[in-house]
Amino acid sequence: MIILQATPISQNIWIAGLEAIALLAAAAYIGWWIARRTFSAELASLEADVHTRHKELNNCNKSKLAASTPAPGRIPESIQPESLRVMPVIPSDPDDLEIIEGIGPKIAELLNQQGILTFAQLAQTPAETIKEILNAAGPRFQIHDPTTWPEQASLARDAKWDELKKWQDELNKGRLD
Repeated sequence: MIILQATPISQNIWIAGLEAIALLAAAAYIGWWIARRTFSAELASLEADVHTRHKELNNCNKSKLAASTPAPGRIPESIQPESLRVMPVIPSDPDDLEIIEGIGPKIAELLNQQGILTFAQLAQTPAETIKEILNAAGPRFQIHDPTTWPEQASLARDAKWDELKKWQDELNKGRLD
């Protein structure tokens, strides 16, 4: 029968402690490397799934806009002659509204739900209308000040990225302070 001694590999307690720390660090690195190799394929699959879901959501929003009811005073499409039918302009890909200083993912989603999908649409929307949308969404959104958003969106629409960046450096969360 083999008897194992309970003494550390080194006789010096400090060296034994450093050896234990080195072994733990090596084990942690090996564990991290194995997990990274194991889950990288699954992570890529999940990211692809999220991308697909975003596309489906955008398509759903586009179809919702296309199926919206006509404004009061307009002839319903079912009885309109072909020559008078107006097809809504729906962008093929919505712009990333989060580029605008002061707009985060939740506000961008809120604006998209209201049909504001591009920089051009945001530039044409008065700040008062955006404020009404934010106020209707609840107290969490009421604190935001959208007064600069249409101007920022017009710079982004016109691809004046340097001017937009310079102006955004002067802003504080989308506000002139």
